[in-house]
Amino acid sequence: MSSLNEALWVLLLGSLLGLELIGKVPPTLHTPLMSGANAISGITILASLSLISQAQGNQPLLLLGAISLGFALFNVVGGFLVTDRMLAMFGRKKSGAGR
Repeated sequence: MSSLNEALWVLLLGSLLGLELIGKVPPTLHTPLMSGANAISGITILASLSLISQAQGNQPLLLLGAISLGFALFNVVGGFLVTDRMLAMFGRKKSGAGR
């Protein structure tokens, strides 16, 4: 149970530090940071799947793995959707006037 408490403290402190760091980033740097966040979330997905596979019926670890997997998937999918939308803003405009 001690390792679960330590893991929750690391999660809490890491979340607060991440929130503080991202809040100070200027808007022009958000797109490069989003691609980096997607890469980190990919690693988080692998770690979550590893945690779930090695939990061996330990309910708190299964729950923590499932929650981290859900958040990481949400971040990756959201990042790709936002990136796709931003790329569409810079793409050629299609006109129906035969140009």
